[in-house]
Amino acid sequence: MKALTRHHGLVAPLDRANVDTDAIIPKQFLKSIQRSGFGQNLFDEWRYLDHGEPGQDCAQRPRNPDFVLNAARYQGASVLLARDNFGCGSSREHAPWALEEYGFRVLIAPSFADIFLHNCFKNGLLPIVLPEPQVDALFALAAAPEPLRLEIDLAAQTIVAGAGAPIAFDIDPFRKYCLLNGLDDIALTLLKAEQIRAFEQDHLARHPWLAKGWDAGVTVKERPWTA
Repeated sequence: MKALTRHHGLVAPLDRANVDTDAIIPKQFLKSIQRSGFGQNLFDEWRYLDHGEPGQDCAQRPRNPDFVLNAARYQGASVLLARDNFGCGSSREHAPWALEEYGFRVLIAPSFADIFLHNCFKNGLLPIVLPEPQVDALFALAAAPEPLRLEIDLAAQTIVAGAGAPIAFDIDPFRKYCLLNGLDDIALTLLKAEQIRAFEQDHLARHPWLAKGWDAGVTVKERPWTA
């Protein structure tokens, strides 16, 4: 996954609480597990005026002019400002996939649903929890005539809006380390590739029969780290 150290981006304010994962990416789009192709269907039932189905050409679909992401001033937004309990509902990982592919890298809200929060970290998104008064203040700035842009420094754990004072945020140290270094669960495992290789070689040397499957002559498939 892509590392995130410092991010400067346009803010899109989604002024709704309890946005669930079915609103983020509706159930009919969950047939694929390719981790791609979901960005065009992000918030599908709110962005479009018709019913969406997989494989549709979204460029030809009628758009809801009242939905925030369809406004000209928010095109290219990469920071999503939301309300309480964002990402509630089912635990579908397609939700952060859709947000990331659309172009979001940072999400800011007073609270996130727990499973959604962890899925964001695992997919390279930075979910930032701020006290509600600070989120209210950011919504007020986002409503100003000039679109709001934020500078997020993950290493320093700060958010800066224009000439304003930095806003500090908390983050789990392990999640911070993973984002700064672009490490998902697989990449974290492969950091131990040498140890894994050494263990397997030693284990097979002491138990050579494990190199073959239950059927004679069927060998165990080679692991990526044994190449």
